[in-house]
Amino acid sequence: MTLSIVLLLRTIINTLCMTKETSARSTILIVEDDTHLVKALEHKFTIEGFDVVIARDGAEGLSKAEEERPDLILLDLIMPVMDGVTMLKKLRINHWGRSVPVIVLSNLSEGKDVEEADKQEVYDYLVKSNWTLEDVVAKVRERLSKG
Repeated sequence: MTLSIVLLLRTIINTLCMTKETSARSTILIVEDDTHLVKALEHKFTIEGFDVVIARDGAEGLSKAEEERPDLILLDLIMPVMDGVTMLKKLRINHWGRSVPVIVLSNLSEGKDVEEADKQEVYDYLVKSNWTLEDVVAKVRERLSKG
C-alpha cells in the first residue's frame, strides 16, 4: 500500500474510534428555523458521530423531543408557530423534560426571552454571532460528558 492510503485508513480508523468513545451515538435535537444553520449543524454533528434530529419550530421540536428523547437539545428562541421559550417551558413540565440538557443558540444576547430561558435552567446560552461550529460541538461534548 502506498503511504497516502495507509494514512487515509489510519485517519478513518482513528476518527471512528474517537467518535464512538466520545459520543456513543448520542442524539442531538436541533430546533432551529434557519435552513442554512440547520444544514451546517446537522452536517457537523453527523460527521462528529452524533445522531441528529431536526425540528423547524418549537411545536415540532416539542413533539420530536417527547418522541425521540434526545440526549441534548440545541434550541433557537425566535421561531414560527411556537417560540423557543414556550417550547422550553412546556418541555420542563414533566420529569424527563426537566432533566434533558438544553443549549440555547440565539441572536438575542439580552432581554425578556433570555431571562425566561435562563429561568428554565438551560445548560448554556450561545449568541449566534459569537461561536463557531467547533465551539458548539465542544460545548455539547462537555455537557454530555457530565452524564
